[in-house]
Amino acid sequence: MPRYKAHGRAFAHITEFHPALTALRRELHAHPELGFEEHFTAARVVESLKVCGVDEVHTGLGKTGVVAVIHGRQRSSGRMLGLRADMDALPMSEQNDFAWRSTRAGLMHGCGHDGHVAMLIGAARYLAETRHFDGTAVLIFQPGEEGFAGAKAMIEDGLFERFPVQSIYAMHNWPQMRPGTVGINPGPMMASADRITIDITGKGGHGAHPYATVDPVLVAAHIITAVQSIVSRNVRAIDSAVISLCAMQAGDPGAFSVIPGTARLVGTVRTFSAEVQAMVEKRLHEVCSGVALGLGATAHLSYERIYPATINTRAEARFATEVAQKLVGHDHVDRQMDPSMGAEDFAFMLQVKPGAYLRLGQGGEGGCFLHNSRYDFNDEVLPLGAALHAGLVEQGLPLPEAA
Repeated sequence: MPRYKAHGRAFAHITEFHPALTALRRELHAHPELGFEEHFTAARVVESLKVCGVDEVHTGLGKTGVVAVIHGRQRSSGRMLGLRADMDALPMSEQNDFAWRSTRAGLMHGCGHDGHVAMLIGAARYLAETRHFDGTAVLIFQPGEEGFAGAKAMIEDGLFERFPVQSIYAMHNWPQMRPGTVGINPGPMMASADRITIDITGKGGHGAHPYATVDPVLVAAHIITAVQSIVSRNVRAIDSAVISLCAMQAGDPGAFSVIPGTARLVGTVRTFSAEVQAMVEKRLHEVCSGVALGLGATAHLSYERIYPATINTRAEARFATEVAQKLVGHDHVDRQMDPSMGAEDFAFMLQVKPGAYLRLGQGGEGGCFLHNSRYDFNDEVLPLGAALHAGLVEQGLPLPEAA
């Protein structure tokens, strides 16, 4: 039994098949797959949904995405509510030694998407068995969240034309929060993620005669320092932005006396507002070009917008907060949770439909964070996450009083 407190018939019902959800989660953990390659995962999802008794199962949306449809006891409201879970793993090697560790070299469920899938399957089983709602629940199992924009691919494949939900919700496990807790806020939850590439062209030559060169490594060093002034001097203190230059390529490590002719910097920009994002992009172009010009070189910035910011709509965030409070209690819901500068492609869905993104506590002191080679999803919270999904449906699509 879970060591946290939760309330309601959905949680009690789902706890009865907690062992089955745990077994499924661990099976998925042992068979990780990258974005748009989730063939085993999608097949197990389809199989599980059919066992659950859902009304419809649709495959192939956004390449490997799966959508399940569950009709309520009544459909007089004509409303549809969407729930989303991501399915893909990461290209990293696992260092755990438990029985369900990854069986695929260089691949790992290091972000808990295996747990997200299992929780949504748990909600599917409960909703199909009880159908205590008026309307239609649409359960979306999305591929390619980890940098592949799988949410965008599903949308472009007609997701919301085929399943016109009025609102949509998703959640992500959060190791820094205790089991039995939920976090949310009525605005930004995750930042936008942009990729920047700075190509610097100088003039190569002998390291003993630098006066005859235009050293791109020196130019890169000045750019690395200068771009940090953008956040400290151009972004308002009440706004947020991050610029991180995370990789540099220049020359040959074996040629210790050769100044190369070119250098490349690669990094990321994270912001919450479109205005700050546009300003940072503009200033990066100006700073990189100006610094390079001042040192006799040229610099070309490529700025690629990968994921938009994940911003909850106020009414749906308030509703999701109420659902969470009924489940775990008022004191165990952080209603003004600090947003993360990480990114999430559920943002694409929130650009099309109103909805909210929640965080589900699953860790606490001593646990490692996401994308760590020793990470593992905490199976203890599977019933809680499934019940939270189910509560969003039952309270979002309530049966009439007499039903």
